[in-house]
Amino acid sequence: MPVLVGLLVLFVPTFYNAATSFWQGEDNAHGPIILAVVIWLIWTKRAALFVAPAHKRQSAGLVLLVLGLLLYVLGRSVDVALLEIGSLIPILAGILLAMRGWLVLKAFWFPIFFIVFMVPLPGTFTDALTGPLKQHVSVIAEQLLYAAGYPIARSGVMLTIGQYQLLVADACSGLNTMFSLSALGLLFMFLTDRASKLHNVIMLVSILPIAFVANVIRVLVLILVTFHFGDEAGQGYLHGSAGIVLLMAALISLLALDSILARLIRHRSAVPAS
Repeated sequence: MPVLVGLLVLFVPTFYNAATSFWQGEDNAHGPIILAVVIWLIWTKRAALFVAPAHKRQSAGLVLLVLGLLLYVLGRSVDVALLEIGSLIPILAGILLAMRGWLVLKAFWFPIFFIVFMVPLPGTFTDALTGPLKQHVSVIAEQLLYAAGYPIARSGVMLTIGQYQLLVADACSGLNTMFSLSALGLLFMFLTDRASKLHNVIMLVSILPIAFVANVIRVLVLILVTFHFGDEAGQGYLHGSAGIVLLMAALISLLALDSILARLIRHRSAVPAS
């Protein structure tokens, strides 16, 4: 109970500040969902705190705990959410090591790791990824539509089709979709707990390509809607809801891939060796 009270004293103000500031933006709107998932995962694993034998590793645990507290103090004092929220990872790991040992930390490794998706990415990192992603999306969209016979031209990330000029903005880079789908994909893989390493590797390496392809399709659809039905149709309700539809389509594609792999790998393992 004292440890729990200490965690609440530290991080309730942190998450309140996040909920009233950057969690309200599009880039970090997934933060409350990730927090809820982390709490739920820890709750489902709570029995491991009492079932597993206690082999305390106080030295290693205290090192991690002190490191986490220093990161928290630094992040809190200079108002850097990356450090403030990210400090929860070494703090929880240090507490579990010091009080229960490696076995219990191993049981809680995924909820602690999943906190990574709650940490807001620094602007320099997102800018470095957003630019190339927008460029690739623009090039692919232009080439596909030009091959299909549409009057389209490109200048950087500006696409001109017919009488319309469309800018591939940061939101259309697909970075948010990749981040969200990575979180959902890893959570799905953890919950299904497939025994085949080949299955898990294929699923893992497929997450980002699926998100990128889905984003290209989103951009293509918006371009075609604008070209055939006008700027109001392309920039109206459809444009706002395209992101949610995109994420759902990518998630369904990932689930379909999981189902196909489960059948293929199970069928392969059922075939007797000659």
